[in-house]
This record gives sequence, structure tokens and C-alpha cells, in this order.
Amino acid sequence: MIVYKTGDWWKAIWHFHTSEVIRELLRRVALVGLYNTLIAFWVLEYHHPMMNISREYFSFLGILLSLLLVFRTNTAYDRYYEGRRLWGQLVSHCRGLAQELNALLPREAKSNRRYYAALISNFPIALKGALREGVQFHQLEATPDIIDRLRAAESVTTTIVAVLMESLEQLRHVEAFDPMHFLTIKPHFLGMMEVNGSCERIRATPIPFSYSFFIKAFITIFILVMPFVLLSTTGYWMIPITMFGAYALLGLEMIGNEIENPFGRDSNDLPITQLANKIRVSVHDVLGVELAESKKALASVPYSVVH
Repeated sequence: MIVYKTGDWWKAIWHFHTSEVIRELLRRVALVGLYNTLIAFWVLEYHHPMMNISREYFSFLGILLSLLLVFRTNTAYDRYYEGRRLWGQLVSHCRGLAQELNALLPREAKSNRRYYAALISNFPIALKGALREGVQFHQLEATPDIIDRLRAAESVTTTIVAVLMESLEQLRHVEAFDPMHFLTIKPHFLGMMEVNGSCERIRATPIPFSYSFFIKAFITIFILVMPFVLLSTTGYWMIPITMFGAYALLGLEMIGNEIENPFGRDSNDLPITQLANKIRVSVHDVLGVELAESKKALASVPYSVVH
């Protein structure tokens, strides 16, 4: 994720154009410029007749396209915003669960504290992996028997919560804490599972293909027709004018494609790797468990990155 100072326009513009999506956009705009140059040279130099398209009709198509793009962009941003909100909830639930356990576990129970700090920290790391290429088990901290159980599980995140609940139930059986404490702990488990399910829903249900294809086809036809409408009045100036229009239209569509899955590795996606590492640092700090400086550094890099 690119982090920038909102008041610094020039640096913001520079970082905006460092992403792969924007570089691909510029390549497409260059192709549009080449197409328009050929049209202009063909018509103006060889006086070849061209299509006569009504400006009023073209303006009407532009209004329809703008409405479609506004809806497309808002839909994509809603998915991005929901993903950001869900990971904010996950931060709160993991910290809240760590605070509850910190109050229940004796200070001298060092092994139990390390055990729960590792398990709680595993949840966001496993969720990050499940939303991307797959869970990286070498990043998880657990005993070999738990790791084997997680490897065999259909859902690693669900199994981590199950292991947490089983271990707390065992503590309750030995009367390590009052059963009433489950009333305050259980909402955190339910919240973690709700975040897990909602993130999976966003990832697994993209915008319908027919709708996305229709917008792409509409934009393509609009850009192909644009030079024939402007050439008679603007001459060769039609080339930069249409390139700028293509930049805006194609850019909105490509940005929408990029942020509709906010958990990916694109430059403008959510920095869920950094968020997962921040949760690990917070949980270990609350439970009073030492964490290696190398792992702390992953949560405090000077800029947000997508790993």
C-alpha cells in the first residue's frame, strides 16, 4: 500500500505512477495515441472521408458512461472500505482477547502466556495467507502437534480458533478461572470468525463478469469512436485530447479492478501483512511475552508495503 502525505501533491503524483497498474495504464494510453495518430494522418493528409457522428449523441453516450463508471468505482471502493473496516475489527478483537487472558492468567504462568500469545498472533497471519496465495506454515508459531493439525485442516483460521477455545475449556475444567469469564471472552472468538467469513466473502465474490465486461466494452467503443467526433474541429490536437480522455476512463476502470479485491498484492491494496505483524506485537506486549526484534521490525517499517 502506498502511503503519502495528502498535502504534498507532487510526491503523491509520483508515487501514484510507480504502481504496475498505472504503468499498464500508460501503455494502454500510448496505444490509444498511436491509434489516434493513424486516424488523424489518414483523414487529414489523404482527405479520406470519415464517419459523421452527432456530437449530441456522443455527449449522451459520455453521460451514460460516466454514470456507469461512478457506480463501478463506488462498488469497488465499498469492498475496499469494508476490508479495511474488517481488519480494524480484527485488531480490536485480538487485542481484547489478549487483555482478557492477561487478566486471567497468573504472572508466573510464562508458558501459558507464550502459548496464547503465539496462537492469537497466528490467526491474522493465517488469515492473510488464506486471502492470498495460501497459509505459510513456517510463519506460524505453535507446537509440532498443532502445526500438523493446522496442515490437515480445511480452514486453518477456523482451526486456530477451535484450538484456542479447547485450551480455554481445559483451563476451566481445572478451575483456573471462573466460567463467567467465558461471557466476556466468547464475543472475541465470534468476532474473529465473523471477520474471517466476511473477508472470504469479499475475496470469493468479485463483481459479476457480465457487468465488468459490459463496462470494458463500452469504454473501448467510446475511445475508438472519440477521434471521429473531434477530428473535424480540433485537427491534430485531437490526439492529446483523446489520450487524456482515455487516461481518465481507463484509469477509473483499472483502479476499480485493483481495489475490488483489497487483500491482494497490488500497490493500492490493504497492507494486511503489516497489520498482521502489528497485531502480533500488540498481543505479545499485552501478555508480557518477549518478541524478537526482527519480528517487531516487520510491524514498524517506515512505509507501508505489500508482501
